[in-house]
Amino acid sequence: MDLDLTGKTALVTGASRGIGLAVAEELTAEGVRVVGAARTITPELEKASVAAVSADLGTAAGATAAVDAALAELGGIDILVNNVGGGDADRLGLGGFLDITDEQWRNLFDLNLFSAVWTTRAALPSLLERRGAIVTVSSINSRIPAAGPVAYSEAKAALTSLGKRLSEEFGPQGLRVNTVSPGVVGTPLWRDPQGFGAKFAEAQGISQEAMLANAAEQFGATSGRISEPGEVAALIAFLASPKSANILGSDFVIDGGTLKTA
Repeated sequence: MDLDLTGKTALVTGASRGIGLAVAEELTAEGVRVVGAARTITPELEKASVAAVSADLGTAAGATAAVDAALAELGGIDILVNNVGGGDADRLGLGGFLDITDEQWRNLFDLNLFSAVWTTRAALPSLLERRGAIVTVSSINSRIPAAGPVAYSEAKAALTSLGKRLSEEFGPQGLRVNTVSPGVVGTPLWRDPQGFGAKFAEAQGISQEAMLANAAEQFGATSGRISEPGEVAALIAFLASPKSANILGSDFVIDGGTLKTA
């Protein structure tokens, strides 16, 4: 399907790997001029974008700098994909509520919520001028608070709510805001030997290979498998395109049927 995106511009955050990189590649293939922002620039991101910006998106200064760089490179932003999120595996505690420090709460909220607040605020004038689109990557954890590290699910719940607020306020001005909530996706977060998946497997007393082999069953995915980054990217590209012109303020779950509620 031709998504009518040729000539559009986009800023994708957290674009060096995983879902963000897949989004940059998908949008570029659709004719979008993409600026990808990430803390670490990879050769894959450089190939998938017209410019790659190194920025710590978990800080207000870094997020604003990424938007400024995108505006300078592109002349304006039609599409903002707020994808950055997760957390550094070596700083992520898997204990209960009483075990977790204020530092983890702050780190996870900065990266998973406030990064989107900061980038959206900085990009909003251009997005409104161009009657553009924002797609924010949340998580099914926003609907199941007891899952995941303490503060992660809570931050994602706030992120999903932010999307609805932005849609209600700016939808009448032509800006479309939607959220995508994946379940487990086969990204480096889960597959990297140094990533969160390895730490999660260790906490369960099993190998990372065994955890990944049984992930779909463990998380209750009806499809019998986890999602892949390209599948999430295809959904995001559609939501960013004119083909979804009357879709506003929605949260789209892509989890292989993990969530069992309507």
